[in-house]
Amino acid sequence: MKRTLFFLAVIAFFLTESCSDEPKWQSFFNGENLDGWTVRGDAAWTVENGVLKGEADFGHIYADPVLADFEVKGKFKIYSTGRDANSGLYFRANPPVDNPDGFPRGYEAQICHTQKAHTGWLWKPGTPTGEATANLTKDGEWFDYRIKAVGSHIEFWINDQPVMTYDDDEYKQGHFAIQMHNPGMVIEAKDLYYRDLSQE
Repeated sequence: MKRTLFFLAVIAFFLTESCSDEPKWQSFFNGENLDGWTVRGDAAWTVENGVLKGEADFGHIYADPVLADFEVKGKFKIYSTGRDANSGLYFRANPPVDNPDGFPRGYEAQICHTQKAHTGWLWKPGTPTGEATANLTKDGEWFDYRIKAVGSHIEFWINDQPVMTYDDDEYKQGHFAIQMHNPGMVIEAKDLYYRDLSQE
């Protein structure tokens, strides 16, 4: 009996050690203010009740971390206040050198329910690139988005359902950014976390 308990303790120890080596999820939105973010463009960004909100005009807001290989997740909601809502979660993204208020140079996980290249598609600047297998989201409803990018391999999940897989290596590293595409809409985000997979 003692020997069995000893071996169980050893197994538990090694399981704990192996789990502790996994990259930890880290928050990049504190739910209180815009600390750790940089605003580009004319959109108005506010924080209320733990929610990051963009409205009013075109623009992007960049989170501080700069990553190459990672997993990122969060909850998002868009809705129209006069025009079709269109947004996106950018990754490996950087402001254009010649126009920092313009569209980021990097990848975009699309958030838009009213066009063919809808939520779940991978976009490169101005170009729908990786096709989503289903449109699972609607205006005015929260949904979970998760993105994993390791090397050239990129994967998207919506509400834990895989929707997009693509390989591309044009953009190597950069920030996360959220888009306010046009007036007449609102984008909201919360529970934003990432983990750095560069050491895996």
